[in-house]
Amino acid sequence: MILITLWLMVAACGLFYLFLRWNFNYWWYSEVNGPKPEIYFGNLPSAVTKKRHVVYDMCDIYNTYKYTDDFVGIFTNRTPQLFIINPELARRIYIQDFKHFHDNESSQMIDEKTDFLFANNPFVTGGEKWKQRRSEIVPGLTLSRIKSMFPITLAICKRLANYIEKELKIPSDEGIDAKDLTSRFMADVIADCVMGLESDSFKDINSPLLVKRHEMFRFHPIYMIITGLLPMIAKIKKVRSISKEFEDYFVELMEKSIEMRKSHAAAQERVDFLNYLLQLQAKKNLTHMELCAHAMTFILDGFETVSSILAHTLLLLARHPQTQEKLRQEFEENLSAGNRDFNAIHELPYLNACILEAIRLFPVDLYSRKLCTEPIVLTNKNGKAFKVPRGMLVIIPKYPIMMDDEYYEDPMEYRPERFSEENGGVKKYLNKGVYWSYGDGPRICLGVTFGFVQIKAALVEILTKFSVKPNPKTRNDYALDPTYFLARLDGGIYLDFELL
Repeated sequence: MILITLWLMVAACGLFYLFLRWNFNYWWYSEVNGPKPEIYFGNLPSAVTKKRHVVYDMCDIYNTYKYTDDFVGIFTNRTPQLFIINPELARRIYIQDFKHFHDNESSQMIDEKTDFLFANNPFVTGGEKWKQRRSEIVPGLTLSRIKSMFPITLAICKRLANYIEKELKIPSDEGIDAKDLTSRFMADVIADCVMGLESDSFKDINSPLLVKRHEMFRFHPIYMIITGLLPMIAKIKKVRSISKEFEDYFVELMEKSIEMRKSHAAAQERVDFLNYLLQLQAKKNLTHMELCAHAMTFILDGFETVSSILAHTLLLLARHPQTQEKLRQEFEENLSAGNRDFNAIHELPYLNACILEAIRLFPVDLYSRKLCTEPIVLTNKNGKAFKVPRGMLVIIPKYPIMMDDEYYEDPMEYRPERFSEENGGVKKYLNKGVYWSYGDGPRICLGVTFGFVQIKAALVEILTKFSVKPNPKTRNDYALDPTYFLARLDGGIYLDFELL
């Protein structure tokens, strides 16, 4: 009996081993080059081990094949995926061949029944529904509407500066946590500009969006492992990304916000995103949940990304005092004392370059995973063609491309001058497909302008009142946090501020 049990165990292990590697010849049969995968891990082991950020695995693949191939085949666990090497091909996927790569990977894993707020996010939504959701949001983010909300941003910037000054009265050896600082700032921006709620996150840690932010997302590591091994499971079983607790909290918060807006006649004339949503609701007969989904878009797409860009820009300026001083000089030449004119701030060229370079080193999106929605034939550098099947995921390695010394001299150096107008500006890099900030093509992030305005206003307020230096607690390299899916400096960003 024991012998039979042992034989069955050996047979089961053997079958499982064969299952893990049975399709590892996929790319060989397809005549597409690629690195040899490991059992269970595939070609992206860091996605499982978390010993380093998974984008560094992608950097290794990119650097190995960039001179020989326009694309290679890799495996995530045991699932074949196409890895794009050529930047021009990457840009084609986003623009010219958009109809073949219309959707993002997340559209496969979420549905309305499971996670309504997340499923109606334009980044997640696929097909025709994406067009509808996008067309509903875009008119609410015009430059004129953003400009009309600018006084709200400036008031929050004042509170930001006052908070820093207050912290300096009883300084900490660790300095100020920059990510916490910028998260407080964005919590107030979204609460006031988007939801119409008064919030002061610099005084009250229980402000509307800070109190539940750590409960917002629900992660499913076991589910991700299972779907990595058996992708078909994702079609059968959907999971939540936004926790039920946060959804209930947010829906109730929006109800209160709308009640307050409708009960104050003066507030109904306010030109902000909440008023736009209420007009849209009346025009298109949107349900309350649909209205909440639109408002939630700002939290999902803007809160973490904008606060992260602002924190990393402050870090890089702190590391480069000459750049910081040059930026301060631009403020003095273009902004009179106390003047915070929207157009003047929005059009400052060196400030724009400093932010663009910070995004290059700490991108909003380190890589993207596009879903092939319509088969297309791609031809590799060696002349061999591969027909990308419907449903295959295609990886665009944005960070490796922006770290390539073929396109950026000394890519690990912070040099805003790369994006100065006299050097061709950012357009030069965009046209080559070697710069990625908020994406490209029809699905480019909707809130790019809104986000940049908040970042610029905050930087002007901070740098006209304080000099910024790195605190010794902050590491001095660019190592990314291996446990986080976005770009985040490992160990955190701690800065020292001094009044000018």
